Amino acid sequence: MLASVMASPVLILNCGSSSLKAALFDDAGRRLRALDIDDLGGRPRLRVAELARAVELAGPAAAAELALDELAAHGALNAGLAAVGHRVVHGGERFSGPVLVDDAVEAGIESLESLAPLHNPAALAGIRAARRRFGAVPHVAVFDTGFHSTLPRRAREYALPRDLTARLGIRRYGFHGTSHASVAEATAAWLGTELATLRLITCHLGAGASITAVEYGRSVETSMGMTPLEGLMMATRPGDVDPGIILTLLRSGLGVDELERLFSHESGLLGMTGSADMREVEQRARAGDDDCRLAVQVYAHRVRKYIGAYAAVMGGVDAIVFTAGVGQHSAVMRHRIAQRLEFLGAELDEDRNRDAAVDTASRVAEISAEHSRCRLLVVATDEEAAIAAATRRVLAGYHAVAPGPQIPIAVSARHAHLTIASVEALFGAGHRLVAARQISQPGQFAAAETVTLVGPAGRIEHVRIVGPERGVDQVEISRTDEFVLGIDAPVRESGDLAHTPGIRIEGPTGTIQLNSGVICPLRHIHMAPRDAAAFGVEDGDRVDVHVRSAGRELTFGDVRARVHPSYALEMHLDTDEGNAAGLGSGASGVLEAVAGSARMVARR
Repeated sequence: MLASVMASPVLILNCGSSSLKAALFDDAGRRLRALDIDDLGGRPRLRVAELARAVELAGPAAAAELALDELAAHGALNAGLAAVGHRVVHGGERFSGPVLVDDAVEAGIESLESLAPLHNPAALAGIRAARRRFGAVPHVAVFDTGFHSTLPRRAREYALPRDLTARLGIRRYGFHGTSHASVAEATAAWLGTELATLRLITCHLGAGASITAVEYGRSVETSMGMTPLEGLMMATRPGDVDPGIILTLLRSGLGVDELERLFSHESGLLGMTGSADMREVEQRARAGDDDCRLAVQVYAHRVRKYIGAYAAVMGGVDAIVFTAGVGQHSAVMRHRIAQRLEFLGAELDEDRNRDAAVDTASRVAEISAEHSRCRLLVVATDEEAAIAAATRRVLAGYHAVAPGPQIPIAVSARHAHLTIASVEALFGAGHRLVAARQISQPGQFAAAETVTLVGPAGRIEHVRIVGPERGVDQVEISRTDEFVLGIDAPVRESGDLAHTPGIRIEGPTGTIQLNSGVICPLRHIHMAPRDAAAFGVEDGDRVDVHVRSAGRELTFGDVRARVHPSYALEMHLDTDEGNAAGLGSGASGVLEAVAGSARMVARR
């Protein structure tokens, strides 16, 4: 039964602020049929099966109904569906990953409409239309905010009173996550390397526009905030504005509804030029229209400014990626944005830039010069394919949820791994680590020796060394330790030490200064290959961890599966994470397939 259901096609509805896209995918991820309706709210045109025509639509609900009618008329829905996947822009605090849609989820999406007034109502209209027509199949909501759930607190929080932000749920969420994730993965595949090794800046430049810093596969900064209004200049949205402007407008007599209409529908390119279409703006700029020339300059300046900022956030950048309507199709805008980026090692090849053409069949084109250290790429976004893949993962979990054996959970305190040279510098020539007790991973031990960590702000004494000696020095601390020491350590996998801070280490007979090597360890599960096979995960997979403990139930996301023949089964959290979950000794978990990912339910 499961095989036959999974072999059926998946229908995707991507209902946006100015367009609707629908597509049908088979179980191999191949696009079987596609349909677009663009210029919603203006002069809508429908394109399906290489045919295009003008249509009259009363709103997003009518657009969704028309799309489903057209797909049915062309026979695309005759074979039955495995599921329907829906793009939803805002998931708020509640939805950090794809979920099966029921009445409660639908109500939750509706409750978030004020945070994305251009987008969530359109998505909800598509969900309701499809549920009415295909009520017997699963429906899956995939949230644009989900990819940005990895934003660190320093990038997520606004400098407002804490009681206010907590009460109203005010924080930065980020958007276009499905697109940013899709083009980042396509970039890594095209470069022939793992996404976890790259620092990327992905520029989604369409009617809505945003930029994301993707550091080693995780979103660490993004230009949109609590709502899709923050950040870049867009088709009808202004992007960043001084909050004092809002106060001035309120004092001038504008009401809240008028402000919302101004910032969502009447600003950006449209406000500056009278047109929301970058193609028309560029054409008028070439003809001498000064307002359009200024708009083009402001647009490019904003994007370039964010690129520079995000390169600084990540300590460098390996590739800058342009995607979406403007990013994929405007060679002029790419040229303007790429100006003055040579200091990042990013140099544009004008011929390649002019000739670049991408689509869902041929997704990547390079536009950087041969000697450019930082690659400049144009990548076709394929949100529908990414939503289809997420829907299949959820569908797998929906149809097959099977609990597995218990997994031990260990809370790891701060510790150091040191080379022989460092051990001798700290404890004396010829000294070797002495094992005080064995730890769970075969061949490793907690050493009798301890050291003192010294940072710009403070020091931490009696830090345990984990032996045996290693080939590279590495110090693992928690977020709390960061503040004690006064350093900014990135969340990394063990051994991933590029662009990490250093620290001074004091021992009984000497002191060493590390230039790099301090990390906050990425939460992870050690597995032997037989364990991984039993749980259905592979090395590098990310899973969710739901922890049940007295009064402190929570879900850990972004847990990395690490598979090696020498590993013993155990999940590792740092002390901050363990304290947050109220975990003590003897904690264990049960692996379950939920929503197409591996979810562990920890039991004390």
